[in-house]
Order: sequence, then structure tokens, then C-alpha cells
Amino acid sequence: MKTLLISFFFTFALVSSAVAQSQFTVDASASQLNWTGYAELGSWAPSGTIQVSKGQFAVAGKQITSGRLSIDMSTLRHEDAKLQAHLRGEDFFDITRYPTATFLLTSLSGQVVTGQLMIRGVTRPVTFPVVISTEGDGLRIKGKAVIDRTQFAIRYNSTSFFSGLGDYAIKNEFSLAFNIVVKPAGKPGIAGRLAESSRR
Repeated sequence: MKTLLISFFFTFALVSSAVAQSQFTVDASASQLNWTGYAELGSWAPSGTIQVSKGQFAVAGKQITSGRLSIDMSTLRHEDAKLQAHLRGEDFFDITRYPTATFLLTSLSGQVVTGQLMIRGVTRPVTFPVVISTEGDGLRIKGKAVIDRTQFAIRYNSTSFFSGLGDYAIKNEFSLAFNIVVKPAGKPGIAGRLAESSRR
């Protein structure tokens, strides 16, 4: 009986260790998101930035098991103020009504992520490649997702819905390159560490 109990607790410990997960949070100040849109004709491809507001990941061993990112749509930037205002408006991301976009990671197989992306209140499945590397006691997640904007009710100057657009036609797909830094939960990010060091 004693041997059986020892065997049971040893097995339980191994299973518990195998499924133990560590919680990580996104270091928003160190993370980067860069978007690029594309004209249907010619080489015009405006690009700019947008910022992650917060995020959490669960990691078991070296495997990310779940994650969630929130993106602050009010931080959408482009060097041309007129284009920036247009992208923030009702024709595109309508940030007044939909100030936050979210991504929920549902699976990670090898270097391919699958998840649910919500933009303008519409949620759609997305899949894209990633490269994950360790950085200190945290992780860096890099990659690029290609997103069909029309799946999120953004149809402005799309040839899938309008004809005769000529040079004004805009491709349905835009790309979002990301460089996300995550750290163990409870530890300050770069901004926090700088603030701490300045107080010493």
C-alpha cells in the first residue's frame, strides 16, 4: 500500500509539473506593431504604427498555450495627418465606436499561430507564422499577419464591392508586422524599470 501511494504521488507530481504554466504579460513599451496597406495598381503602400495596450500569455515549458492581446486603435499613426484621420474614421477602423481590437490565441502548432481577431466588433479566425525566442527571463514573438479587411466590414474602395475605381482601388489585404515582448507576470517593463532606476 505504501509503495502504491508513493507511486501515485510521484506520478501526480510529474503530471502537475508537465502541465504547470507560467503567466507572462506584454511589455507594451517595448513591443511594436507596424501596418502596411496596398493599392490595387502601382506601388503605393502606405505604412504606419499602432500600439498594443496590454496582453497576457500562458507558457508551459517552452510552449505558449494561450494568449490575448489588446490593441489601442486610437494610437493608429501615419505621417500624413489627412490619411491618418481617414483611417481612424468610419470608412476604415471607426475608432470612436470601436476603440479596441483584440487577438485571442487558440493554438500554436510549430511556428504557426491560430486565433480569433476582433476588429470593429467583428471576430474572424486568422492564421499566421511566428518566430519565438527567449530574451532574458522573457520571450520575443515576431512575425507578420496578412489580414483581409473586408472580413471585418471595411469595404472602402474594395473591388470586391465596387466597380470603376481605377487608381483609387485599395487591396483587401493589409499586413501587420509585430514584435511583441513578454515578461514574467509581476515584473515591470522597460518603462517601469527605468522609473525604478531613476528613484534609486
